[in-house]
Amino acid sequence: MGLNAQQLRAGLDSLGAIEPAFAAAVARVGYPAPRIRERGYATLLRTIVGQQVSVASADAVWRRLDAGVGGATDPAAIARADDETLRAAGLSRQKASYARSLADEVTSGRLDLARLPDDDEAAIAALVAVKGIGRWSAEVYLLFAEGRPDIWPAGDLAVQIEVGRILGHATRPSERLTRDLAEAWRPHRGAAAIFTWHHYGAGADAAPV
Repeated sequence: MGLNAQQLRAGLDSLGAIEPAFAAAVARVGYPAPRIRERGYATLLRTIVGQQVSVASADAVWRRLDAGVGGATDPAAIARADDETLRAAGLSRQKASYARSLADEVTSGRLDLARLPDDDEAAIAALVAVKGIGRWSAEVYLLFAEGRPDIWPAGDLAVQIEVGRILGHATRPSERLTRDLAEAWRPHRGAAAIFTWHHYGAGADAAPV
């Protein structure tokens, strides 16, 4: 499971000691709520379903998919479903292909979500080997579902924007710069990422003073 409230608070307090700009930002907008997802296949499938659609649309597709295949949390049910069933639930041809790929990886045992490598980069590599799972999806899964404390999704636009705002940059830092800036924040980068999303959601109220 993801980082709990106590872990987030401890991580951000430690981060604030390393980078005072984060301590000031926490003082402005407060600590973020935990972002916790269930570990395993269903969460990854939901990630695929939710790609490039709103939360409400993703929820509607998930409900139709669950009813259509007789239990979307069972990878064997997805593997058995025909194209018509998956498309009727609202999956595009591409997403149906991704869903089947994930189901096949799990049912074959090639992907064991209960035993991903302890090394973060190795775990990311195992996940992105699945068709339809990119680095961002893998990082978010490891952060929200496994609670890995040092995951840093530097490619996320909101993370880049808020790192720039928090640190007082005139422009949004690139992915590479966002990654480089956070090297000093190890091993608390997961808490930093969750805080940037919280800071982003605070909008204008989070502007540096």
